[in-house]
Amino acid sequence: MLMVPEILQVVIVGMMILIPMILIYKKVGLNPAWAALVFLPGFGLLIIFMHLALTPWPNAKQER
Repeated sequence: MLMVPEILQVVIVGMMILIPMILIYKKVGLNPAWAALVFLPGFGLLIIFMHLALTPWPNAKQER
């Protein structure tokens, strides 16, 4: 059983990752709701990094 201080630590670490991810998604021009995948255990950050790496960014300048 988790104790309150352990849950609080998990929430704090999750927010320390979630908030920068939201800012990155906003800057890139994608929906910041994708940042909620941070809370998916094990594969959340991997999915986020793959999504950012493999999808075209709407705010990216076109190369000529």
